[in-house]
Amino acid sequence: MSGKRVAAITKRLLQQFRRDRRTLALLFVAPIVILGLLGYLIRGSASAPAVGIVNEDQGPLGATVAAALARSSEISTTTIQASDGDSKLKDGSLAAYIVFPPDFSSQAQAGTIAPDVHLEGSQPGTIAPVLQALQEALLAVAAQAPGSSLHVLPHVTYLYGGPGFDTLDYFGAAFIGLVVFFLVFVVTIVSFLNERSQGTLERLMASPLRRGEIVLGYMLGFTVLAVIQSVEVLVFALAVLKVHNSGNVALIFGIEALMAVAAVNLGIFLSMFARTEFQAVQFIPLVIVPQFLLSGILFSVSTEPKPLQVLSNVLPLTYAVNGLRDVMVKGADLSSGSLQLDVGVVAGFIVVLVVAASTTLRRRIA
Repeated sequence: MSGKRVAAITKRLLQQFRRDRRTLALLFVAPIVILGLLGYLIRGSASAPAVGIVNEDQGPLGATVAAALARSSEISTTTIQASDGDSKLKDGSLAAYIVFPPDFSSQAQAGTIAPDVHLEGSQPGTIAPVLQALQEALLAVAAQAPGSSLHVLPHVTYLYGGPGFDTLDYFGAAFIGLVVFFLVFVVTIVSFLNERSQGTLERLMASPLRRGEIVLGYMLGFTVLAVIQSVEVLVFALAVLKVHNSGNVALIFGIEALMAVAAVNLGIFLSMFARTEFQAVQFIPLVIVPQFLLSGILFSVSTEPKPLQVLSNVLPLTYAVNGLRDVMVKGADLSSGSLQLDVGVVAGFIVVLVVAASTTLRRRIA
């Protein structure tokens, strides 16, 4: 074995990477961006879950605990009427509301207090801060009365979800959308790039076909495969993994299919800016990873730092995840204004990408 020949190969490879700025950016810039984004999500000044306080207590204890909750950094409290609680959970303005019953103070004298905690429940990330803030407030109040034994037995109810939900039930809907979006995007961008590198697109551009016809033809071809994959993913999730579903299966498939079509068009559009399969794959950390972090799959969008919330609200995967969760966890249908918005945004994103791909096609090929 010749050390000089090995060194020559190593030198050639490093020189090749030195001339490839996109690869260098992927190696040295993308990790910093992704880790910085993740750190900002976890440690940033995230918004606290909004919690309503209903104080019906005829004694002083309810007001004392409510004041302790207002000082908590875990949640943001506001005073509401009990009759408005469920409606505010449904419209998303509150993550929970806590009721101190009329006999709350007298319960304390008997040694047991039982506040009523009503949780929205569809976003698991907002449940723990609410319960933790309540526990800390009650412990602080109990510490002010030394020598007394006080037992806390909150009555917790869920509007959606509940203690019977496991992690997969909460995240299953989001993962269905993510799996379809990711795999369809990768297959489309690599396949469409191969069509261009083999000269197929140049020959089509030289034919009487219009740019829009070419893009739509490829889109429909990839979409057929994407829809079949969507059926497979949905059936496996519901029938094999037993992911909880409270909604219409056809509606879930419709949202999933829209997400697949969006991924197809995104793959076609971005393939115009890659010359090799390696360059095409480089779009994954730039396109998929940020959407995975910001679309509400792991972290609720409402608890993200404000600048990231703005970014989250322009990502198509955010609306697909919201729509799938609304259907599968909340049992929503198309009469829901929120679901209509989610479906409309994803559909609009598809139209924009079809136009963008058609416009870019001739510039990149001709």
